[in-house]
Amino acid sequence: MKKRKLAGLLCGVMVFSALFTACGSTNTEDGTEETVDAADGENGTAEDTETAVEADVTDNIPLNIIDDNYRTYYEVFVYSFYDSDGDGIGDIQGLISKLDYINDGDDTTDTDLGCNGIWLMPINPSPTYHKYDVTDYYEIDPAYGTLEDFEQLLAECDKRGIKVIMDLVLNHSSSQNPWFLEACSYLKELGAGEPNVEECPYFEYYHFSKEKGAGCYEVAGTEWYYEAQFWSEMPDLNLDCEELRTEIQNISDYWLDMGVGGFRLDAVKEYYTGSPQSNIDFLNWFQGIVKEKDKDAYLVGEAWLAMTDYAQYYSSGIDSVFNFEFADKDGTISKVVNGASASSYGEKIALLDETFSKYNENYIDAPFYTNHDMARSAGYYAGEHSEYQTKIAGAMNLFMNGSAFVYYGEELGMKGSGKDENKRAPMYWSMNADAEGMCDGPADMENVKMKFESLEEQQQDEGSIYHYFKKAIKIRNQNPEIARGEVEYLEELSGETFCVLRKTYKGSEIILLFHLGAEAEEIDMAGITLNGTEVSEASIRGTLESGEEKIEVVGSKVSMPGYSVLVLK
Repeated sequence: MKKRKLAGLLCGVMVFSALFTACGSTNTEDGTEETVDAADGENGTAEDTETAVEADVTDNIPLNIIDDNYRTYYEVFVYSFYDSDGDGIGDIQGLISKLDYINDGDDTTDTDLGCNGIWLMPINPSPTYHKYDVTDYYEIDPAYGTLEDFEQLLAECDKRGIKVIMDLVLNHSSSQNPWFLEACSYLKELGAGEPNVEECPYFEYYHFSKEKGAGCYEVAGTEWYYEAQFWSEMPDLNLDCEELRTEIQNISDYWLDMGVGGFRLDAVKEYYTGSPQSNIDFLNWFQGIVKEKDKDAYLVGEAWLAMTDYAQYYSSGIDSVFNFEFADKDGTISKVVNGASASSYGEKIALLDETFSKYNENYIDAPFYTNHDMARSAGYYAGEHSEYQTKIAGAMNLFMNGSAFVYYGEELGMKGSGKDENKRAPMYWSMNADAEGMCDGPADMENVKMKFESLEEQQQDEGSIYHYFKKAIKIRNQNPEIARGEVEYLEELSGETFCVLRKTYKGSEIILLFHLGAEAEEIDMAGITLNGTEVSEASIRGTLESGEEKIEVVGSKVSMPGYSVLVLK
């Protein structure tokens, strides 16, 4: 039998005795697929037909997106995304103008990334550029726009099937928040007297004490101190205060009523510093009031801990907790791409369900690779294969279960490390810093020299990181098994450079084959069944090659170039 290049297989000729691809499938109401008989014809069998290289197999497979809380989220720092009014600061109108880049809402086009969720970093009024210290929980920062702008954003996202979740910072407020200012003013006027919450309820919104504990700062002009574990200008909130809890419920109701699809909860492990169970109890209360308001609202918490520790936060009933085990330069993905055994990726993946489900069987994992607190991933790799490594690492994140998160600019291989400002550099729309819409970035940002070209150039290069990410997201959107499937690690096929996973969702199976070595290698899939039939060319659902060399197959044997991924169904 002749060798054939899988990336160029035409969907219409991939007909084998018992296997049919998605060209012969239809979507059912629950999002699964049922196969439809493909007509026998003059094309013959795989044994005697040479397939023309005319199109990528994924070009002929329809999207199969289910409207639930398993999504592909795009994290946006509005400040650095797109500037609509020329002041150098990104804004909501700028984001609206670029929604079609994220998702244009038209499944027949292939010009958007395909993300169907947006996580907005804080957009409330704040004295800092990052806005993680809020002065008004019911407003939009004037630098970003108005409430009317935000309502327009939500409406435009709704048209495109994008769920918007916003950062909700409940661990602390700004020191300029009226709650804190009034409480401090009250204490100054109080003198040696004892505080009375009926006179100033905001006194109980914070942790005031006459004892200076760890992480405490003086209230100027008084004998009082307040707790602020992160920074003196971020006073910690007292989440045991019933009046504050009522306020928090009003805040969440306010944004949910406006159309927000949920919240990203900042620093959940610090709600009660040093008391994980108290953190979990508060999250249980909060998810209860949110779900009572909107059962479909999505909640994801940030607990930067070891996996065995953040797994416990699922006992709160929260939908998701960010999966730090696979993220950052020291996480599983980076370690494997940098040369650790590929099998360790599969072994860790296989542990996730057991680890999380014992706390909450309805958990939704939240894998991410980088975020605004981490150095960008293009800087994790050096040498001749660094572009390929950057690409496949993105696929390893996107092909995990749950709601996958992509930090803006990762799809371009943006760089940024060191101080936080560098990690939040302007979206790289153009190599011309003065081009329309380009942002200035945070004031204290150092010069960030990019490793790869901007979107303008990458859009014209089919082999770019941008097109690779776009295709990976498309494959994720075509195959619900990737985000939702029960995972089986195929240890017998995996090893130093190969990792093979099977995922099963509502009776439909898919196989993900990752080749994480730098050189081309062959793997024999003989005896491996998929949906009841042995794997063959007809099983191909998608390919991700990092360079020009293509995945090739002869019978059950698959030859894979360095840093490539094969999807079979």
